[in-house]
Amino acid sequence: GEPACPMRTDFQRDRDRIIYSKAFIRLKNKTQVFFSPEGDHYITRLTHTLDVSQIARSLARALSLNEDLTEAIALGHDLGHTPFGHSGERILNKLTGDFKHNVQSVRVVEVLEKDGAGLNLTKEVRDGILNHPKSGTPATLEGRCVSLADRIAYINHDLDDAIRAGILTVKDVPCSITNVLGKSSRERINTAISSIYRTSYGKNYVEMDKTVEQSSEALRSFMIERVYFTESAQGEEQRAERILTAPLAKISAGATANSAGSCITQSAPPSTACFARVYLSRMQMSPRCVKFPLMMHKTASQPESSLARSIRYLCPL
Repeated sequence: GEPACPMRTDFQRDRDRIIYSKAFIRLKNKTQVFFSPEGDHYITRLTHTLDVSQIARSLARALSLNEDLTEAIALGHDLGHTPFGHSGERILNKLTGDFKHNVQSVRVVEVLEKDGAGLNLTKEVRDGILNHPKSGTPATLEGRCVSLADRIAYINHDLDDAIRAGILTVKDVPCSITNVLGKSSRERINTAISSIYRTSYGKNYVEMDKTVEQSSEALRSFMIERVYFTESAQGEEQRAERILTAPLAKISAGATANSAGSCITQSAPPSTACFARVYLSRMQMSPRCVKFPLMMHKTASQPESSLARSIRYLCPL
């Protein structure tokens, strides 16, 4: 193991390693709901991560939990997410047969960063990253805070983005939801945090009260119907599938021993699906083009592949 840092706790060191990782920097060009929005104020995967961190830390402080652990999990929870939001995750799972962004996030911190060495994060942080989806079962209460904060953050800023884009208005949200959660993002987030505090303080669990939880699920169902799976959204998803499929075809044709440097293990060449999961999940979405950062990890005996050098930009179809 590594020697302890004289000034920081292990969780603080984990947080710093995540912030200075390449995967964290790439979050700035990965969008949430709208793939290439026109404007400067739409949520990206990076601003979403900061939202989650702020909400999760507020919960941890109110519940007298470990803020450093909570912050590290929150900052690392989406490092392996795809471009094109959850549409990208569905598409990549379809193309490769096995992709989950939380598993990919753990893969990023364990073996993809630092040229295959990983970030050497504590098991508590890695567990929280792996188990942050609603279906997960975090081993710590701090991980549970992040899981709830993730859901609070994305449903509220997705609604804000939809209103900003003119898809919805505040009046479109059913009164049965706004009467419980509030009409503004500020009110809804405060309602959720206050609910978790009242329900969980001094307890060995972290939960919302049932009324707020049911209203939050109702808001999510409303967003699915009116924003996430509308006809226009499906058209955008088809466009994303074309963009993601193109490099996969190149990978399928060119994933040879020359590209072994991107493999999760350095002892054997990767399968095409393994290669594709790693490569496509590192794409960045910018307003005018889809950007492919260099991502194959080099070793002394395996220089960067020609495929990594040659595929830099792919314009939208």
